[in-house]
Amino acid sequence: MKWQQLIKNEFELMSREIEKVLDGLTIEDLRKRPAPGANPIGWLCWHTMRSCDRFLGDVVLGEQLWIKDGWCKKFNKPADFNDTGFGDTNAQVDALKIPDVKTLLAYHNAVMKPLLNYLENLTESELDRQAPYSLQSGAVKPVSERLAGTLNNLQHVGQAGYVRGIIKGQGWYGR
Repeated sequence: MKWQQLIKNEFELMSREIEKVLDGLTIEDLRKRPAPGANPIGWLCWHTMRSCDRFLGDVVLGEQLWIKDGWCKKFNKPADFNDTGFGDTNAQVDALKIPDVKTLLAYHNAVMKPLLNYLENLTESELDRQAPYSLQSGAVKPVSERLAGTLNNLQHVGQAGYVRGIIKGQGWYGR
């Protein structure tokens, strides 16, 4: 196996896990906090996709699909490339109104397609390339560091699965 396939497999795993976590949920399920200050499933999945979209915008496409393809409008949010959920307050988490699971999954799929295509042809020299880091104005970081940070969002997918277990009970994962 080539190393590129290993990285692509991890992002495909992230994608499948998000689909599994969201399967059959209601709007209420997406917004339910398991405890005060804990993030709900919808926000966790949205934040994961926004982080992947930020990577795409900075490193691959030159702009985020969130703005370019009007996803921000579908989520009734401003066209702000910095609005990825990073550092959100409780009030900001509560303010995110996921329209429905279908829209969240459609955004998820829109982001994952170009991301997986990019990963398939990733080279070692590309990993060393300095790319914009829009979280800090004017900053750049190696693509490898940006990719590792984006892959770290698997933790949020695990958190979303844990929250689903809390609100829906055991057995949702098919075991």
